[in-house]
Amino acid sequence: QVQLVESGGGSVQAGGSLRLSCRYYGYIYSIDCMGWFRQAPGKEREGVATIDTNSGSTWYGDSVKGRFTTSQDNAKNTLYLQMNSLKPEDTAMYYCGADYTSCDAEKKGDFGYWGQGTQVTVSS
Repeated sequence: QVQLVESGGGSVQAGGSLRLSCRYYGYIYSIDCMGWFRQAPGKEREGVATIDTNSGSTWYGDSVKGRFTTSQDNAKNTLYLQMNSLKPEDTAMYYCGADYTSCDAEKKGDFGYWGQGTQVTVSS
């Protein structure tokens, strides 16, 4: 199975940027979908972005479309989430996820494997 470790979270003012990283280990060769989801206190899990590891095709949630970009560096076994124009409503714990199936349920944040998360706090 795959192991995932996120980093790069922190506190930033509205309008600022952060880049999250997710290093992945283990049985990575059959992973078909990777991505990000977030969860704020008292709110449901929200899918943020996915990437099809075979085609490179990406998907973004409506709330982040045009502001966030996910990318993958296979040489470094690392997934990134570049977050620009951050808003206070982006405040949440962000998780990196992976699955051995094509991206579908993962767009709702339903991954088979995920990391420990990294906190992002955006102040107004």
